[in-house]
Amino acid sequence: MKETTLKQIAETLGISITTVSKALKNYPDVSEKTKKSVLDLANSLQYTPNSFAVNLRTKESKTIGLIIPEVVHHFFSSVVNGIIAEAEKNGYLVIILQSNESLELEKKQVELLINKRVDGIILSLSNESNDDFHLKEIIRREIPLVQFDKIAKLIPSSKVIINDQKAAFEATEHLIQKGCKKIAHIRGPINPQNAIDRFLGYKKALEKNNIPFDSKLVYTCKNVTFEEGKEFAEQIITDHPNVDGIFVITDLVAVGVLAYFNENNIKVPQQVKIIGFSNWFMSQVITPKLSTVDQPSYEMGVQSFYLLLEEMNANKEMKTFTPKTIELTTTIIERESSL
Repeated sequence: MKETTLKQIAETLGISITTVSKALKNYPDVSEKTKKSVLDLANSLQYTPNSFAVNLRTKESKTIGLIIPEVVHHFFSSVVNGIIAEAEKNGYLVIILQSNESLELEKKQVELLINKRVDGIILSLSNESNDDFHLKEIIRREIPLVQFDKIAKLIPSSKVIINDQKAAFEATEHLIQKGCKKIAHIRGPINPQNAIDRFLGYKKALEKNNIPFDSKLVYTCKNVTFEEGKEFAEQIITDHPNVDGIFVITDLVAVGVLAYFNENNIKVPQQVKIIGFSNWFMSQVITPKLSTVDQPSYEMGVQSFYLLLEEMNANKEMKTFTPKTIELTTTIIERESSL
C-alpha cells in the first residue's frame, strides 16, 4: 500500500498542495472549515509526513547518535538512560550503537552516523582507541560532538568527565587511612585516558604517603571483566601474600576479586581491604559490601545531552559555539570491604 501524499489530499479536495500543507500546520490564513476537511481526510487516509522531505527542508533529522563501548555495563546503561530521558523531552530520537571496545567497529559506526545525517554525536571511546582520525572527521563536517568518560583530550569537542586521577588518589588514600601499607592496583587497559589517570592517582597517593611504588603490584586488565578480577585476585595472593589493600579499576572487576577471596576463605576486610570504582548496584549486594567511588553516571548522560543540544541549537542559529568541559564530582562510598 503506497503512502498517502499531500498531492493526493489536495486533488481529492480540489485545493492546492500549499493549502493542504498550511492546514496540517494550523496556519491562521486557512479557514477552520478547510482545516477540518484536510485533517479528516488525512486521518482517514492515515497520512504521515515524509520525514526525509522534512529533514531536507529543515536540515534537521531530530536524531542523535550515541556510541558506547558496551550496553550491559551498569555505568553505560545508566548514562544511556540519562541521555534518552532528556532527548525524548526535547523531541530527539537516539540511535544507540555498541563498539564492543573495538576501534574498527567504532570507526564504522561514526561513518554510519555521519551518513545517516544525525544532528549530533555523543561518544565514549573504546579501549582500543588510539587513533582519532574518525573524531577529526566529525569535527571537520561540523557535526556537534560530545565525548564522555573515555575521551580523546586533544579533540576540540565538548566533554563530560570526572577527575579520574583525583578520584583514584582519594580511593587509594582511603585504603592507606584504613591502615593498608602494601596496596595492589588492578588497572584498566593501556590506551584509555581514564585508566591512565586512575593509575596515576594510585601512584601519587602512594608517593604522598611515603609508600614506595612497586610496579609488580600493578596488574593490567585486557577486557575489564569479572573473570579477570578472579584471576588477578589469585595472582596477587600467590605473588604477594602480604598485600593488605587492593584498588580496582571498576566494580565489575572488584566483584570478581571478592568472589575469589570468598571462595578461598581469604577474609575481607580483615586480611585484605578492597575498593572499587563506579558504584555499580552489585557492589551493594555482594558480601561483604564493596567500598567504591561513586561516579554520577545518570547525571553524566543528562549533561552530555544538554551540551550537545546547546551546540546543535547554536549551529541552527548560525552562532559560534566554543566547546565546554563539565567535570562532575565523585565521592567515596565506604562499605564493609574496607572497614
